[in-house]
Amino acid sequence: MARQTFQSNPKVHQIFEDLEKYKEFCVDFGYKFDERNLYDMRVYAYRQHVKHITGKWTKNNWEQDFGLI
Repeated sequence: MARQTFQSNPKVHQIFEDLEKYKEFCVDFGYKFDERNLYDMRVYAYRQHVKHITGKWTKNNWEQDFGLI
């Protein structure tokens, strides 16, 4: 019998990197994190994350909640 070897898939690696970035964004900007929302443009938090990645202005919920605006 041959020993099975698994090669790492770069697509899977990229998904986990994107998931970590999305989680970090949600913590930093005060959004509810749910891993099911990754790549779902219907979700407001993920749309804000995409805006943040592209360098556009992003709403910060921590400022709104604590009256820092």
